[in-house]
Amino acid sequence: MSSAEDITAEKRPQRGRPRNGDARGAVIAAALKSFAARGYFGASMRDIAAEADIAIAGIYHHFASKQELLQAVMTMTLQDVLASTRARVAAAPDGDPVEQLAGLVRAWVEFHTVRQEEARVGASAVHCLEGDGRERVIALRDEQEDLFVEVVERGTRLGVFTTPYPREAARAIINMGIAVATWYRLDGDITPHGLAERYARMSLDMVGAVAIRA
Repeated sequence: MSSAEDITAEKRPQRGRPRNGDARGAVIAAALKSFAARGYFGASMRDIAAEADIAIAGIYHHFASKQELLQAVMTMTLQDVLASTRARVAAAPDGDPVEQLAGLVRAWVEFHTVRQEEARVGASAVHCLEGDGRERVIALRDEQEDLFVEVVERGTRLGVFTTPYPREAARAIINMGIAVATWYRLDGDITPHGLAERYARMSLDMVGAVAIRA
């Protein structure tokens, strides 16, 4: 945004805050919608302010720049999906690799069907990140990948999975789930749960599960 636009924004009276009182959260949600619709470079702070129904100056009360907003969107997205996938792995009975992988894939696919905007922005805007924010996001992405790799490699060590390429199989499963956000429709002929079940079965086939109990 230009300095002239900054000055204009500062003079403009701020509109009412969101009804729920969470102005910062409303700004993040508005940024997500704008990034998903227009891309990071195509979305302006004016677009985000309009989506959040606040003046541009109100955004700067919470975020110093559009870059900081992108980092907040992507960090929160990754933290949420990490929490969900970790919980599914932890819930697997007796640390069973088959159940761990099935639960992990279900959580991963459900996220990419239900929270498509976040998933698409997270997958497409990494190259737009800068500085420390980029390092934080990359670290979270690495944690998510490591979770998949650890489950598949453990299953291979135990002889439960027969794939000779556990790391590559894990990455293929990750990317298979990411792609869901590009084509899945909630009003289509399969529910998020139904698709997650199919992908869990396909993932177990991919790693060569000896006994499929999913």
